[in-house]
Amino acid sequence: MRLIHWLFVLGVTLFVSGIGFIVAAERTARSVAPTAAVPTSPAVAPVATVLQIMKGVVAPSAAVVWDSVAATWGADVKEKRPESDEEWALVATSAALLVESARLLLESERAADGGDWSKMAQAMAESSTKALTAAQARSAEGIFEVGAELNQTCNNCHDRYRRN
Repeated sequence: MRLIHWLFVLGVTLFVSGIGFIVAAERTARSVAPTAAVPTSPAVAPVATVLQIMKGVVAPSAAVVWDSVAATWGADVKEKRPESDEEWALVATSAALLVESARLLLESERAADGGDWSKMAQAMAESSTKALTAAQARSAEGIFEVGAELNQTCNNCHDRYRRN
């Protein structure tokens, strides 16, 4: 009889503590401030064509990166590199725009195909990310080294896909 008594007490105790946990969990859930709902932006259909992105974003941004570091040999060797904060910021911004433009080129409405187009856009993004990292580190050598790689990614894509 005592065993039955203790089993009954144990059962009631477990039941009451289970109810207590449920109540505590509910209070905790109510006391936590609800997270602000992330507003979803309305879907906007792409407007720019690949050619417009190339002429308006890619070409000018690539030119800034390529032209930011140079050396000319003649009677004297002249080196060109960004010097001021503003010049480095311009190179970094241009590299970031190249990374973003690669994403724009991958949107389904613009992608020429599902194979090489995406690989080449990804290669452009990777080279541009290296340029961005070099600009943020203020490394003229880094910009110079990645310039050839970035140029090659552009040439590979243009050889295959350039329409005009």
